[in-house]
Amino acid sequence: MKFFEDIPGIWKRAYLWLCFWYALNYGVGTFIEYELNTHHTYIFWNALHLFNALCILIIGIFFYSNWLFQFSVYLQITGHLVGAMLHFLIMGSLSYYLENYVEGYIGWDFWKDHLVLLLRAEGLHFHDQYIITVGVYYVIRYFQGLQRQEMEKSELTLKNREMQISLLKSQINPHFLFNTLNSINTLIGSSKEQARKVITQLSDIFRYALDSHGDQMVKLIHELDFIDNYIRIQQVRFGDRMKFVKQVDFSCLSVKIPPMILQPLVENSVKYGIAPKDDGGTIILTVKRFNNMIYFEVKDDGLGSNAKKVMDGTPSGGVGLTNTDKRLKSIFGPGSGLRILSNEWGYTVSFFIPFEDANQESVPVKELNKAV
Repeated sequence: MKFFEDIPGIWKRAYLWLCFWYALNYGVGTFIEYELNTHHTYIFWNALHLFNALCILIIGIFFYSNWLFQFSVYLQITGHLVGAMLHFLIMGSLSYYLENYVEGYIGWDFWKDHLVLLLRAEGLHFHDQYIITVGVYYVIRYFQGLQRQEMEKSELTLKNREMQISLLKSQINPHFLFNTLNSINTLIGSSKEQARKVITQLSDIFRYALDSHGDQMVKLIHELDFIDNYIRIQQVRFGDRMKFVKQVDFSCLSVKIPPMILQPLVENSVKYGIAPKDDGGTIILTVKRFNNMIYFEVKDDGLGSNAKKVMDGTPSGGVGLTNTDKRLKSIFGPGSGLRILSNEWGYTVSFFIPFEDANQESVPVKELNKAV
């Protein structure tokens, strides 16, 4: 019973449909023969016995075809030619037994004459039975192959997304950790309280990064908390040389976005725009809603096109932006990719995502005040 339950449903349905088709075939053919040629009821019993034998042979043909499928095409064709002949011999011999043997026509010559007669006329449908059954088998295998390819593509897409998530987590790179630990080491001698704050902020950053996995979405307000911690740690290093301004529409705070989608944009502003500039600069994070779309923008007044490494979205522009662009497109579609503008007064990175009212949740007042 367990063996039967393990058989895929598509093969069970194919078997039942084939039996149903041949039941109609035998039923109609026998009725026509009864009306036109002979009025003996035994032909219905003969047809029933042939039908029962065929239903058993269909199972054997499926298993035989499945065994042949592992070999080359030429061996499969040869095997099916042999299979078609064996099927004809079995069904023809059963037909001989039902029609001649029981009537007393016993012997090699009678059996041979019966099979020759079948080859000349009505017995050709025995070959058709084998060919149709094998054809159904290969059609099912073909569509199963297509389905398997689609599943493999889907699994590959999921693996790519997981890889992108892993790459995104790695954006909190060893250089950032090294610089932060240096800052903590400096602060321990001058302000232990400030050092404790930086340690707490660093732990929050890594906790958020480690908790981000798969296609999990997070509220914008939590992403902003993560960005705030990142910026505060950077400001310990750069001091007054780096300013950060948030211009966020409160109605967007509950929108769901991919985790750590803004961090690579802010990091690139810090690393390539503000850090190399002698007098530093300001990073502005803007989030606004336009009807059914939400607009995100990270803008700085750093070196821009004068930087040694221009952020133009090309491979020379850094892994962070490239991964973010691919990630946005894979989740929200091609229209949500990064738009980058670089000039001598700084550079701007922006993107749009759809706004879904039904998917948004209200933000508690406590978290709302924290986001300001």
